[in-house]
Amino acid sequence: MAEHVAGHCLCGAVQVAVSGLSDEMSACHCDMCTRWSGSVQMGIEAPEAGVTVTGPVKTYQSSWFAERAWCDTCGSALWLRNVDGSETGFYEFVPGLFENAGGARLVRVVYADRAPEEFSLAGDHDRVSRKQYEAEHPHLNGRYEP
Repeated sequence: MAEHVAGHCLCGAVQVAVSGLSDEMSACHCDMCTRWSGSVQMGIEAPEAGVTVTGPVKTYQSSWFAERAWCDTCGSALWLRNVDGSETGFYEFVPGLFENAGGARLVRVVYADRAPEEFSLAGDHDRVSRKQYEAEHPHLNGRYEP
């Protein structure tokens, strides 16, 4: 876990300061994440208590339990954050905000069976299917798709 990491969006209008940024990164191939990110969505968790954000942030509540945020100036994706339910209290920041992804390494790909054909993230990390992930997170069952 990184002591203190600073990051910013593409234009620099949104600044992020984080204490306790995880050194682990996850990736997601669910329909909502791929539509929002344009590809595989990647994230690095940090506890809300250690986060300071300044600048023109816009949010969208993409499901009953989560919001997604972006810079209102340049449109850079910033985070996914659960705002309701049992998994609140953390930001999941996009790695591109931080130099060298804040030093995090990819440890897990969820909805791995939903990745486009011939699209695979190389390396030795957990690959979790849609069925497995939704069994562990019952609040998602069928709710993430429109």
